[in-house]
Amino acid sequence: MIRGMPERVVAACDGASKGNPGPAGWAWVVADVDEIPSRWEAGPLGTATNNVAELTALERLLSAVDPGIALEIRMDSQYAMKAVTTWLPGWKRNGWKTAAGKPVANQALVVRIDELLAGREVEFRYVPAHQVGGDRLNDFADRAASQAATVQKPAGSTYGSPEPPPSPEPATASPARRGAPARKRTTSRTIKAKFPGRCVCGRPYAAGEPIAKNAQGWGHPECRTAGDT
Repeated sequence: MIRGMPERVVAACDGASKGNPGPAGWAWVVADVDEIPSRWEAGPLGTATNNVAELTALERLLSAVDPGIALEIRMDSQYAMKAVTTWLPGWKRNGWKTAAGKPVANQALVVRIDELLAGREVEFRYVPAHQVGGDRLNDFADRAASQAATVQKPAGSTYGSPEPPPSPEPATASPARRGAPARKRTTSRTIKAKFPGRCVCGRPYAAGEPIAKNAQGWGHPECRTAGDT
């Protein structure tokens, strides 16, 4: 447990999977009063999905912080956040079944998080990922989780690590050959769905909801694979 801290702290957590599923890792970071990263931890998960990594990061953060301390948790995973704040009550009423009657994915992790949230003050705040000038704590947790997924080794302030390495710079395109047509650069963008559909994660999306392209079609932005983001 992290003790000897203010009555309210700001933290962030994140997960990463290099392949979804693929080599995965989790990370959390707690800030000081000036919202500068002060303590953090990251760890490997072997082969896992993005969603498992995101939920594990939240579970490890809640396990690490004294339950008597009010928390503001910043996350870039709408899936993990909605799983424990929006969908969880309905899952419990339905005997841990989805609205479609299917078993809830990653149930053990969700149940553990539900237990850790009981009786404590937690405010969840969604922050977009990979934004220039974005949330510094989310960026810190993102880099730490990515490092843990890549090297499959634990890291953190208790290991003497001041902070995770910076994100790699985008690869510089080689100069085009003379006379060769320029390559069209593609990026994964988010649009509003014209029609209802079903994401690769198995959950449906409605017309008008934001969706993004991944290797297997269109779905929730948070379900894009590492190679798509």
